[in-house]
Amino acid sequence: MTYQPPKVWTWDQPSGGTFASTNRPVAGPTHDRDLPVGNHTLQLYSLATPNGVKVTVMLEELLEAGHKGAEYDAWLIDIGKGDQFGSGFVEVNPNSKIPALLDRSGEKPVRIFESGSILVYLAEKFGAFLPKDGPSRTEVMNWLFWQMGSAPFLGGGFGHFYVYAPEKYEYPINRYAMEVKRQYDVLDRQLAERPFIAGEDYSIADMAIWPWYGNLALGRAYGDANVFLDTASYKHVMRWAEAIDARPAVKRGRMVNRDWGDAEMRLPERHSSADFDK
Repeated sequence: MTYQPPKVWTWDQPSGGTFASTNRPVAGPTHDRDLPVGNHTLQLYSLATPNGVKVTVMLEELLEAGHKGAEYDAWLIDIGKGDQFGSGFVEVNPNSKIPALLDRSGEKPVRIFESGSILVYLAEKFGAFLPKDGPSRTEVMNWLFWQMGSAPFLGGGFGHFYVYAPEKYEYPINRYAMEVKRQYDVLDRQLAERPFIAGEDYSIADMAIWPWYGNLALGRAYGDANVFLDTASYKHVMRWAEAIDARPAVKRGRMVNRDWGDAEMRLPERHSSADFDK
C-alpha cells in the first residue's frame, strides 16, 4: 500500500528501526547529568562513529606530530542509551550530536561542536593540517565542506535504508546507492592525480572523509555494503584508503570511544597515550 502523508505530520508512534528509541522531533535535555572532566585542557565527549573518529584521528595525529598541548581526555557518550540528551552534554552541544569538545585552556571554557568545526578549530589552534591562507587552504575547505554535505546521503540515506530501516525497500536503496557511487566517482577522479584529497599534503579534508568513505571501502561499514557498491572498482580511493588506514595515529584514533567489536580495538575512554598499551 502506498503511504499517504497526512496534511500535518505528528509524532504519534516510534519511527521503527535501529535508534528509534532515541529519535525524537524536539531538542533539549531529557535528564540531568553532569559531564565528567579530566586533567587535560581538551575534553572530548564522543563515540567512535565516523564523525567521532574524525576528531580522535586529528588529536592523535597532532600528538604524533609533536603537539603536546593536544593531549586530551575522551569520554564515551553512548547514543544508544541517550547520553547525548543529558543536560551537561546539551550545554556543550545544543544539537545533541557527537562529537563535542570543550577547550578549558583559557579563562572561560570554549565549546566546539560539529565535527568539521572541531577539525578547523584544532587545526588553527595548533597550526597543523590546514594551510594558513591562499588557494591551498581554500581547497582543503572545499573538500571539508563537501564531506559535511555529502556524508548524510551515505549514512542517513544509504546506510539507514540498507541496514537500519525496519524493512528494505527498493526505491530508497537504489536512490541512495546511485548517489553514493557518484560520490565515490568524484573522489576517485580527484585522487587519480594527487596522493591526498586536497593535494600533496595530508590534511583535515582526509581526516573528515576517510572515516566515512575509506572505512566503507575497506569493508568496515554497513555489512557487505562495500561489495554491494563495488568499492573495489574505485582504485584510487582504495589506494588512498589503505594508505591512511596504515597510519599509526589513525589506528589509535579508530580505537578511542569504541566499546564494541574486537577487544583489541576497544578503548571506551582515553586519558593518556599509555591507555593504548593496556
